[in-house]
Amino acid sequence: MSVPTEQKVWILANPPAAELLPDTFSLETRPLPDLQEGDVLIQVEYLSNDPAQRGWMQKDVDPKRLYVPPVYKGDAIRATGIARVLKSKSAKYPEGSRVTGSFAWYDYAVVNESKITGAAIELPNKPYASLSVFGMTSVTAYQGIFDVLDVKPEHTVIVSGAAGAVGSTAVQFAKNVIGAKRVVGIAGGAAKCAWVKQLGADECVDYKDPNFAANLKAALNGEFADRVFENVGGDVLNATLPLVKRFGKIAFCGMISAYNGENPNVSNLFEIITNRITLQGFIVIDFLGKWASAVQNVAGWIKEGKVAIDDVETVVSATIEDVPEKYKLLFTGSNRGKLVTALVAKTSSL
Repeated sequence: MSVPTEQKVWILANPPAAELLPDTFSLETRPLPDLQEGDVLIQVEYLSNDPAQRGWMQKDVDPKRLYVPPVYKGDAIRATGIARVLKSKSAKYPEGSRVTGSFAWYDYAVVNESKITGAAIELPNKPYASLSVFGMTSVTAYQGIFDVLDVKPEHTVIVSGAAGAVGSTAVQFAKNVIGAKRVVGIAGGAAKCAWVKQLGADECVDYKDPNFAANLKAALNGEFADRVFENVGGDVLNATLPLVKRFGKIAFCGMISAYNGENPNVSNLFEIITNRITLQGFIVIDFLGKWASAVQNVAGWIKEGKVAIDDVETVVSATIEDVPEKYKLLFTGSNRGKLVTALVAKTSSL
């Protein structure tokens, strides 16, 4: 193929205050700069879709309250991705290398080697493994289950968002690796709940069921939860708080119910006082020093059959023009496990 001289890149046109709208993003065509020493020309193959990206682009967000710089109006939409090196002036990453790193919603780019995390990890029939089982998804679940919650075999654990990328992995770590006494997942719909149980959960409760709160209580078999891995917030958290054991602990990993500007009220905060519950938020970037060892451990558990690698992602193909629409699937419950976008070339119509 000829070497590209321009890129198509999605920028933030109108920072959203609530849900993402058609005019939130704008697709631009820009010339690619010449390579300088240490630069590589990449073609993006896969993009990670993460709820956290939504927080980075929020309208009027105070940058002092974010853990990474926000995406400002006119900025490219940042995303972790996997790319192939087409041209290189880097001693680390020669032409033909497949790499992962902090990229953006674009098809081609010239990036410095400092933006590259390392070589992409591949598994048979899973060229995007660096974005799922060996990526931020697994490391986040690892940090929450082992470091923040310190789950033990005698614990009863609730995992909300259990059919999502992080939640589904947290279920497996808690039950299949640690052997927690009881692991109860929360997911949306019977099909997703059945899948969560296939991953190892003792029970999974459908939050869409009108009797959700009562069903969640029943799933605990008359006990209270020692540990909660929280990904959702809102009504799910309201139903969970009265079921946490005295001196129990909740790890707040995400709050997808509020990412589109919604602010569901939490009505059971007094439970935290009366039952002396510990709440701790955490961000995976606080765990960078243990990242390599976490990935190494996950690889071992995969070999032992304790962590699944088959059918644990939703991979959607898209041209660069369709990337925002695929990202929005995160907020409609359309994905099961990690949502990955595979970039494909646009075919010309005859």
